[in-house]
Amino acid sequence: MRVLIVKTSSMGDVLHTLPALTDAMQAIAGVRFDWVVEEGFAQIPSWHAAVDRVIPVAIRRWRKAWFSAPIAAERKAFREAIQAERYDAIIDAQGLVKSAALVTRLARGVKHGLDWSSAREPLASLFYNRRHHIAKQHHAVERIRELFAKSLGYAKPQTQGDYAIARHFAITDTTTHPPYAIFLHATTRNDKHWPESRWRELLELMQPTGIHIKLPWGAEHERQRAERMAAGFDRVEVLPKLSLAQVAAQLAGAQIVVSVDTGLSHLTAALDRPNITLFGPTDPGLIGGYGKNQHQVVSPTGRMGDITAVEIFTLLQNHHPLRD
Repeated sequence: MRVLIVKTSSMGDVLHTLPALTDAMQAIAGVRFDWVVEEGFAQIPSWHAAVDRVIPVAIRRWRKAWFSAPIAAERKAFREAIQAERYDAIIDAQGLVKSAALVTRLARGVKHGLDWSSAREPLASLFYNRRHHIAKQHHAVERIRELFAKSLGYAKPQTQGDYAIARHFAITDTTTHPPYAIFLHATTRNDKHWPESRWRELLELMQPTGIHIKLPWGAEHERQRAERMAAGFDRVEVLPKLSLAQVAAQLAGAQIVVSVDTGLSHLTAALDRPNITLFGPTDPGLIGGYGKNQHQVVSPTGRMGDITAVEIFTLLQNHHPLRD
C-alpha cells in the first residue's frame, strides 16, 4: 500500500503526524508513505523509517510572486511530482482549504480527510472523497492517529503514540558527550518569551550543578539574546547556527530541556527527551507537549514573567535530578 500524506506545516503539526505513521506500519505490512510538506520542514518526514519520498511545497513563498515565471515553473514541477504516482490513499491531515485546494486536489487516488464538523476549516472537507469524523476534544496527536486509522482501515492503538525518530539521532558514544542541558529561549511571539532576566536567574541557580548548558538560536536577534543570557556564566555555550537536523541531534543528546512554547519544544518531545515547557498567554490544552517526561508550567496570570526561576529549578531537581 502506498499512501500520500498532506501535512505541510507548522513544525509542531508535522511532528504530531509521526506517531500515526508508526501505528500504520505496525498494522499494515509493507505500507509506505510519501509526504507533502513545506520546504522549511522537509527534513522531518525523512527521519521516519516509513517515508520513502518527501515532496517539498513552498506555498508560503510562492504566494509572494504567484504568477512570476520562476514560481510558475516551481509550481509546475511540484504538480508533476505529486501526480507521478497513483496512491492507494491520500490523507489530508492539514484540514485547511489552502492545502486541500492547492495540494490534495492535485494528487491521484482516493482522498481522505476530516469531515465538515471536524476540520479546522470546514470547506476543506468538500475536496475529499472520504470524510471522517474525529472528535475535537482529543490531543492533536491522537486526532491524527484516529484519522489515519479510519482512512486506512485499522483500529487505533490504545497505547501512547510513538514518534519513532529518536533512534535516527541515537548517540552511542557517551564518553565524548558529557551531560548537558538545552534552554530553548526563542519563539515567534513576544508575549511567549520568558524574560531574559528570568533565564539569567535560572542560569545562576544552575551554576552549582556543574551542568553544561547550550543555547541554540535561529535568527540574528535570537543569537544576540543568547549572548546576553550567557554573559558572565561558566559552562554556558551559545551554539553556532545549526540546521534543523543538527539542532535535533543536539536535543537528542540533552539530559534535560527547558523551553518556551515553540516548535523545537515539540521536537524535544518527539525525541523522547525530558522537557519543561513554559506557557503564558497560550493554553497548552490539546496541542501541548505529547510524549514521555513532558512537563508544562502555565503562568497563573498569563504573563510569562510571573513564572519564577526558582519554580523551574525546583521542578528540575524534583523530576529530573541534575548530575554532572
